[in-house]
This record gives sequence, structure tokens and C-alpha cells, in this order.
Amino acid sequence: MQKNLIRALQTGLPHGVPFDIQTATSMGISSALAWHYLKSGWLKRLARGVFMFANDELQRDACLKFVGKHMPGLHVGGKTALAWRGVRHNLSSRERLTLWGSVPGKLPEWFTSRFPSQYVARVLFSKKLPDESGLQPLPETPEGPLVSVPERALLEMLSEVGLRQGVEEARNIMEGVRSVRPEVLETLLKNCLRRKVIRLCVQWAEELNLEWAAAARNSAKDKLGKSRWSTRLKDGTTLILKP
Repeated sequence: MQKNLIRALQTGLPHGVPFDIQTATSMGISSALAWHYLKSGWLKRLARGVFMFANDELQRDACLKFVGKHMPGLHVGGKTALAWRGVRHNLSSRERLTLWGSVPGKLPEWFTSRFPSQYVARVLFSKKLPDESGLQPLPETPEGPLVSVPERALLEMLSEVGLRQGVEEARNIMEGVRSVRPEVLETLLKNCLRRKVIRLCVQWAEELNLEWAAAARNSAKDKLGKSRWSTRLKDGTTLILKP
């Protein structure tokens, strides 16, 4: 009976992704039986109530979707989203994933130990903008995790400038964003709550002679303010943004 149940679990659930005790219970595996399978080497415990099949190899995208069930709004954002969508600058093979979410929290250790990541839960847009705006799976993986579209990913990356994102690298990456959808960028800029992000987007687009610079300024004209803004960054440099 016990072997039949573990076989049913192994054939009924996809490999490469964890499962929780609720899923196991729905398939007839009690907590006591799950503990027996752990001691017998059939299962491996990742965290309280979270398991994987022994000798299985967890897959990044499947794990992202699993973690997203427990972390509202989780998606691939910022620099990582731009890279995944083809905009990158000297991307390292060991680059940490930049993940965004709707609420403060911490990524599970079993995930970050396998897929080095950083988590951002900054409120970037007004509540008028639906949480899912600008979030889509990649075209080649329609069943994959949510990834920011280039316009949203750009603003997410700019919000990290001076925090965990260097100025020079951010400018180099932004220079690769040669085309944007004006209507998408307009919606995001009009709902953006961070003046630093809005000014960086407009000023750098103009300095880099990007084709969409005029559209960005026009979309943000009511949110740029009238005075010069400056701040000293962690690396000691001063960032000056014009209105």
C-alpha cells in the first residue's frame, strides 16, 4: 500500500518542482506517511511542509511558479527581465536573479541556494494600475513564470539605481532599450510613484538619443517637477537629475 501511494505520487506529480504537504494529502499521503517516505529516502524535505522527490533536479522556472503561489505578485523583474527579453550588457552566467513581489518577504532558502536571487518589494506604481500590468510569460515559454515587459523592467531597474544597481551599468543597459511601445510606457510613467525613476527615464533617454525620448518626456511632463534633484549614492558619487 505504501509503495503504491509513493508510485502514484511519483507518476501523478511533475518532476523538477517541489510540492507541499497539502498536495500530498490530496493524493492520500498523510503527514505520518510523508515522514516515513522521508526516512526511507523516497522524499527530501526542503522546508516545513515542502518536499521534492529524492535525486530529482529542480527546474528554475517551475520553482519560480511554485514560489509565486506563496508570494503575491512574484515575477522576474528589472535587469533580469530585460536580459531575458534580449536586452543585456555583459551579463554574467552567475548573475543573480532579480525578482519582484507585491509584499515584503523573503525567498525560501531552498530556492536561493539553487538559484541565487535578490527580492524587491518596492511600491513602484499607483494602485490604479492593476498588479498584473506589464507582466507576461516569455513568448517561447507561455506556461512559464511572469516576466516584466521591457517598459516595466526598465523602470524597475531604474528604481534600483543607487541601491543595488550601479549607475554606469544601468545606463549601458538602458542604451540597449532601442524601442519601446509608447502607449505602454506612457501608462507606466503616469502611474509611477517614484520621481527619481521618472526623471532617470526621461533624462537618460534624451542623453542617449533614444528614439522614444520625446514620447517619454511627453508622457511624464506632469510628474517631472520644476527643481533640480540630487542625491549622494552609496559609492560616493552624486546623481543629479534635471526637471
